[in-house]
Amino acid sequence: MPDTSPSPASATPGPRCAARASTHADLERALREAGALARADLGGDGAATLAVVFVSSAYGEAIRPALDGLADTLGVDRVIATTVEGVLAGETEYESGPAVSVWLARLPGAIVETFALEYVTNPDGGTFVGWPSELTVGWPEGAAMLLLADPFSFPVDTFIARMEKDHPGVPIVGGMASGGWVPGSNTLVARRHLSDCGAVGVVVGGAARIRPVVSQGCRPIGRPMVITRAEENVIVELGGRPALERLREVYGDLTESDRQLVRSSLHLGRVASEYQDHFQRGDFLVRNVVGADPESGVIAVGDLVRTGQTVQFHVRDADTAHEDLLHLLTLGPTAAPPAGALVFTCNGRGTRLFQTPHHDARSLQDALGPVPTTGFFAQGEIGPIGKRNFLHGFTASIALVEGA
Repeated sequence: MPDTSPSPASATPGPRCAARASTHADLERALREAGALARADLGGDGAATLAVVFVSSAYGEAIRPALDGLADTLGVDRVIATTVEGVLAGETEYESGPAVSVWLARLPGAIVETFALEYVTNPDGGTFVGWPSELTVGWPEGAAMLLLADPFSFPVDTFIARMEKDHPGVPIVGGMASGGWVPGSNTLVARRHLSDCGAVGVVVGGAARIRPVVSQGCRPIGRPMVITRAEENVIVELGGRPALERLREVYGDLTESDRQLVRSSLHLGRVASEYQDHFQRGDFLVRNVVGADPESGVIAVGDLVRTGQTVQFHVRDADTAHEDLLHLLTLGPTAAPPAGALVFTCNGRGTRLFQTPHHDARSLQDALGPVPTTGFFAQGEIGPIGKRNFLHGFTASIALVEGA
């Protein structure tokens, strides 16, 4: 009987990506330059399926005229873009000054749908409008979302809650635009739609997959404990005793260096999914400890908490952030590097956290490279912990593009 299985030459090729940057002072020339270099790197036959572009706010008033025809400039119909504080491309992080990055992906057999959303209030609350008709019919198998949102006009937490209800289990990876500091100062692009508000993004599924990696830059101290009494964002008791008393117990068992971290950068992680026998790094949603009252023994955190949740104290510094990122990057499949990566890193990282520049970009290449990579310094990062999506701070949220 003849062998009817497809030969390597006839099999559907996997995803292929390319990423390039330009620091030319003229934005239109920078976009053409980075785009041409990325197309040359992409090689092969056929145009790119998707383009993702980040433009530093240093270009000022030149941004909107240049981005208005971005799809035509790059020759890619499905394109999303936003203005940012700083750009990441390859092994380099451009934290200031003019810079643009162009990331191209050829995704054979994949379903790729871009969108531009706005949040519209109504008597019943609000709704998100702008979904393309293709997504109102049905979402592709293995769907994941890349999201770029304006922090002044798009309620990301509300959107995440709506997605949890309508499309549970779909990971969302992205970041808040960081190119402007007042409403209307960011620019967002989806295909030929240009706006200064809302959010843009892309849903990817079918023959391509997006694997999220979310590094919150923290490590746990002490042991997991159960909240036995809580009021809104205040933990009153842990394991039946005053919360501050439990923290003092943890503190007493630490090294002097970790005690210093408790004094300067204490956080609390709550387990994202309670349906586990044991918990490890990556299972906790980490939030700031914002205060404590020695008289009442309560601890306040930057999130709502409830009785019955499992929590554990965490600390963060440059060393723990470095260790956490490398640990999580190497947890996934290692047979082959991903085809490409998109990095949404907090604008409190970079040289504001690490002593040497280009930390997150180079760490990814060291762990997985060479990987065509782009990204930006965000005002908030979006990514899943466990099977639920959250908005984070001081986090590196990464989308790795792989074959199905």
